[in-house]
Order: sequence, then C-alpha cells, then structure tokens
Amino acid sequence: MPGICDNAHMPMYTYQASGTQSCPTCADVFEVRHGLDDPRLSRCPECGAPVRRVITPPALASGGPDMSPANIERQGFTQYRKSGKGVYEKTAGKGPGTITDQD
Repeated sequence: MPGICDNAHMPMYTYQASGTQSCPTCADVFEVRHGLDDPRLSRCPECGAPVRRVITPPALASGGPDMSPANIERQGFTQYRKSGKGVYEKTAGKGPGTITDQD
C-alpha cells in the first residue's frame, strides 16, 4: 500500500519529458521515489506533460580496503610484486627485499 513504506527505503526512478511540451522540472531529468509496485509516472507532476522513465546505472559503492603500500605496512602485512620469472620484490612491510622461486 502506498504510504506504508519508509521513503528512504524506496527505489529512486528517473523521468524526463517524452514530447515537445515540458516545464523546468521535466525538461531535464528529475527523480521520484516510489514503491516497486506503484505505477510509473505518465505525466509531469508540475505541468502534466507526458514523461518517460529513463534507465540510469545504479549507484554502486566504490572503494574497498586501502591497498596502498603505507596502509599495508601499517596493518602489519607484507606485499610483494612479481618483477620477473620467479622473482618477487617487496613493495611494503617487513621481510626480505626479494623472494625467488627455487625449482
């Protein structure tokens, strides 16, 4: 039922005028929160012009752990990077400067 769900947890939909008639609200894209089961807007809430829903990419959280050499060392880890066939050079942390693969 509309109005029961908290607006903060409803998806955001993007709309834009679909014809030549528009107002400052729908001439560019505008966003509206409504439930998944609520009907799509067919008219601009300001001027009544026909609108269409615009598909936009989701907002994804970026980032992750800080993998900078300074942070790796601060967390007590050691990082090596491959520098040749079977040879790895230390880029952060404690330990030997190089590690070699011994056959």
